[in-house]
Amino acid sequence: MIQPVTQRGAVTDLTQWKQLSDLSLLGKEALYKKHPEQVGNAIDRIDVRPDKGMVKILFEKNNWEVQLDGASGAVLSIDVRYSDWIESLHDGSIFGDIFKLTAMNFLGWGVILLAITGFWLWYGPRRLRGLRWKRKE
Repeated sequence: MIQPVTQRGAVTDLTQWKQLSDLSLLGKEALYKKHPEQVGNAIDRIDVRPDKGMVKILFEKNNWEVQLDGASGAVLSIDVRYSDWIESLHDGSIFGDIFKLTAMNFLGWGVILLAITGFWLWYGPRRLRGLRWKRKE
């Protein structure tokens, strides 16, 4: 499983939900209680899903995700998001921001260079053939 299944909360009306500050504390407590080695792992972002009645709390280290019911604060799921790891591998940020910036710039310029030279390899012979036909006439 690349990403934990999105659970459903009980209430979709935001006026009946707990405050985000309370939900963030509940999410931290749930993660730290189930996985004590994660104590100190800070929240990276909170994904609010009103239509599903739940919030996803995403942590900075090790790609942990805690899903909570928005109204009651009950824990719906605690799991690792492997999709974030795959994304960081894909964009190079797994090796650090300097590597990502440097490598992606070289790769981008490399793709542009390949496109230009590929066009020339396609267009050059056509152009030469056209010049030969003009000389024969």
